[in-house]
Amino acid sequence: MAIIYKSQAELEQMHIANQVVCRVLDAVEDAVKPGVSTGELGELAKQLIKRYEAEPAFLGYGEPPFPAVICTSVNEEVVHGIPKNDRILVEGDIISLDFGVKKNGFFGDSARTVAVGRVSERAHKLIEVTRESLERAMQVCKVGNRLGDISEAVQNHVEANGFSVVRAFVGHGIGRRMHEDPQVPNFVGPGSNPRLREGMVLAIEPMVNEGSYDVDIDPNDQWTARTSDKKLSAHFEHSVAITKQGAWVLSRL
Repeated sequence: MAIIYKSQAELEQMHIANQVVCRVLDAVEDAVKPGVSTGELGELAKQLIKRYEAEPAFLGYGEPPFPAVICTSVNEEVVHGIPKNDRILVEGDIISLDFGVKKNGFFGDSARTVAVGRVSERAHKLIEVTRESLERAMQVCKVGNRLGDISEAVQNHVEANGFSVVRAFVGHGIGRRMHEDPQVPNFVGPGSNPRLREGMVLAIEPMVNEGSYDVDIDPNDQWTARTSDKKLSAHFEHSVAITKQGAWVLSRL
């Protein structure tokens, strides 16, 4: 699959889809507090998808089919956590919310990590460094730069702060399909390193671990990824269009 470059009209449609994503994530984040279950957060997201007349991007995706409309990954869960009514959030937890929709034929995708009440200084720093690494990545989203500049921006900031970048999962292109070329690693390595061109849309998503970057997949649900050392993980993501003016963050209000 080759990189698909979007026209201005297509970018406008992607902006609409991503604005839905942002508004739903805002509402779900507002609902995060001690005593709330991840199942309740999943139900809220499901109701809001209907209100915005969109389609869930995650429900039924993959094999086995993902069973929810939002990923709720708590503490050592890196990505793809499944909402459950018996998973109750407690003070000091952190939760990563990853959400996507399809609207008017285009996908939107974004993620953020939220503190549940007051958290430890270490957890707070992990969240902030992960957020900052995404901001630094978006700053180099300029025509003429290379994909590797994004990877380097994330990795350098994360590792300078004593954390590690997950290798098992990467970002991706996005458009009429949830996952398009190119892959967007959060670390520098071998592979294609195309120049950033006008009309590219990238879902850039640093996944950052407190300890080792190694992860394990839950053998039962075959989705939930956890840190192998059971230390904390954080995740931020935006869908970003490359324009002549720089990065257009489609999933930000």
